[in-house]
Amino acid sequence: MIETMAQPMRGLRSLSMLVFCLRIVPGLHAQTKKLATARARDHVGDRTTVCGKVVSSQHAMISKGEATFLNLDEPYPREIFTILIWGSDREKFGAPEDQYKGLPMSELLNI
Repeated sequence: MIETMAQPMRGLRSLSMLVFCLRIVPGLHAQTKKLATARARDHVGDRTTVCGKVVSSQHAMISKGEATFLNLDEPYPREIFTILIWGSDREKFGAPEDQYKGLPMSELLNI
């Protein structure tokens, strides 16, 4: 009799944990701050969402690390916020200097 009671209790415990996770996770996502590019400088060290439009970009193929720079809201050399993508990560983004140019972005980043 004890063994048959244990199975429904495990299922109930699992269901309770699932409901708890479903209720908590959206709350955590909602707590992420969304910042305009100009405000990002005040949040160095934070993990937050930065929002802006990609207005200029550069793929520095001959530089060490083959960096790609995406400038948000103002073009280089007056850039407000720059997203750096190292060459080793480029395949995750395709050709970001072309693919994202002119598009609005909201990215969760470590500033």
